[in-house]
Amino acid sequence: MKTLLKNVRIVEGGVQDGSLLIEGGKIRAILPVQTESDAETVIDGRGNYVSAGLIELHSHGSGGHDYMDGTQEAYHGAAEMQLQHGVTTLLPTTVAASKAEYLRTLDAFRTAKEARKDRQCLYGMHFEGPFFPVQRAGGMDLRYISAPDPALYEELISYAPGCIARWTAAPELPGIAQFGDYCTKHGILPSIGHTDATIREVRAAKEHGFRHITHLYSDMSTITRESGFRVLGVLECAYAMDDLWVEVITDGCHLPSDLFRMIYKLIGPERLQLCSDSIRPAGTNETENVIVGSLESGVRGIIEDGVAKFPDRSAFYGSIALGNDLVRVAAKKVGIPLPEAIRMMTENPAKILGIDDRKGHIRPGFDADLMLFDDNIDVTGVLYAGKEVIG
Repeated sequence: MKTLLKNVRIVEGGVQDGSLLIEGGKIRAILPVQTESDAETVIDGRGNYVSAGLIELHSHGSGGHDYMDGTQEAYHGAAEMQLQHGVTTLLPTTVAASKAEYLRTLDAFRTAKEARKDRQCLYGMHFEGPFFPVQRAGGMDLRYISAPDPALYEELISYAPGCIARWTAAPELPGIAQFGDYCTKHGILPSIGHTDATIREVRAAKEHGFRHITHLYSDMSTITRESGFRVLGVLECAYAMDDLWVEVITDGCHLPSDLFRMIYKLIGPERLQLCSDSIRPAGTNETENVIVGSLESGVRGIIEDGVAKFPDRSAFYGSIALGNDLVRVAAKKVGIPLPEAIRMMTENPAKILGIDDRKGHIRPGFDADLMLFDDNIDVTGVLYAGKEVIG
């Protein structure tokens, strides 16, 4: 069946007026605005923008749910909230937890991935931790923080083959080379995060598959001194190493606009990727007694000034922004051109995952995963595999 999405402003490298012909879940052609078609279904975009569907690589939850709850209610509730914000491809993210909780959330992921396959792509899980130094654990449960444990990560990876897409760990820990090699062998992207690593350890980690930095400036080393000499940390490596992808939390709080402009100026749009690092209350009105992590063993926080904070207000837990909110902050608050802001949540994460041959672009032959949005970057509709799922 053919679908014509007409009267839209197409965001793909630039912005152009046009229409999209969709068939078999794929984009078949980009057409002039007034093109006539024999399509069975016609969707009038009413002059709104259309971009490739957003790809979220780092989200712990939303809509009152956390993926560590390990239930279908949590997975569908959180994923659906992301879909309403334009996210068509998603990596549900963990926190440091017990093996039993990890196995439970992997079971829930597998079931939800199959159940949502006609509505949204749950591409794979992002394991954030538990392989961090305790001083960089952030708000995670210290009982589960450790150096890479082959018995744990090998069991989890073999338990759910193909279900873990990304794993964040600290490069300075013993056993990290073996961990990186094992992840890479099994198609898992190792990411650098929650770390006190120096440039030496980053260089070594790159030899074992690490090519991505988790939430720049959060729980991350900077320049230190050794016998008086300055040594670069992970933060400086993000600027200095052109072969590292860099993830930024784009809620307008974790990175103030002036800082984001500096990052954008020095790194550019080619290596940057927007993420939310969203937690349970994202998309809700919850402000107090917020639980970060699973209902049974999560930690408490508060929502204040548009961000999740530790109860003592000493640091941030995560964000309450979602999908199109991130693009809005980048474009409207920071001043990044709209096509580049969109690129950082479509083309770039698709490249990171190695799926840029079918997702992340509006091009003939690509999946018809699409986000429609207005001048304020509010979502007006979402298509997944050519089917209107939010309208």
